[in-house]
Amino acid sequence: MKKIKTYFNWSSGKDSALALYHLLQNENYAVEELVTTVNSHYNRVSMHGLRQELLIAQTNAIGITASLIELPEMPSMAVYEQKMSETVSRLKQDEFTHSAFGDIFLEDLRDYRDKQLTKQSLSSVYPLWKRNTKELLNEFLDLGFKTIIVCANSKYFDENFVGTVIDKNFINNLPKGVDPCGENGEFHTFCFDGPIFKNPIDFQIGEKVYREYDTPKTDDSVCRSDSEKYGVWYCDLIPK
Repeated sequence: MKKIKTYFNWSSGKDSALALYHLLQNENYAVEELVTTVNSHYNRVSMHGLRQELLIAQTNAIGITASLIELPEMPSMAVYEQKMSETVSRLKQDEFTHSAFGDIFLEDLRDYRDKQLTKQSLSSVYPLWKRNTKELLNEFLDLGFKTIIVCANSKYFDENFVGTVIDKNFINNLPKGVDPCGENGEFHTFCFDGPIFKNPIDFQIGEKVYREYDTPKTDDSVCRSDSEKYGVWYCDLIPK
């Protein structure tokens, strides 16, 4: 049986890692490329703030071809869609037919993604869709994955939260209303070890920084807020 040629929209975090794990276990799919958006001004993973060097070390450890979509510091929706369209067109020419995501329950974001892919006659795959996020996090840890929090919305967390490695006690200590997987953009992670890696990614914790942003006005917003601005705590991870 010919496998479905699929590329994965790789964020570098835990949900991506678990979704990729499940796809790699599925004999119907062949995941042949990992695609990540990066902030070209800072050379860091978009939204997560992870250094590009660690992203590359991570994808090398996974052993799947990786590519970067370079975006300006604060891209407009038009620029974002143009860059994505160019990448998808290239992948389509390489005979990819499916695009995979680690999304769990954000209906508006899925609708947006599917709409954009339909324009290019590609299909989408969501291995974790509609699963219970508490169960997903426990499964992630039970499989031997390891992940560290690299950024968090200051509406819920302070600087002590970032730089924390997630363990079994994590869920019990979350503020009320925060999703266990941070699916509403409450926090983001860097996955540095687990069954999809040939080796763990070595790093050390650097400085913690607070930044404030205008609330994104796009369907691709990750850190969502009801106010005009939102704050984010970042923990810089430094490659060893």
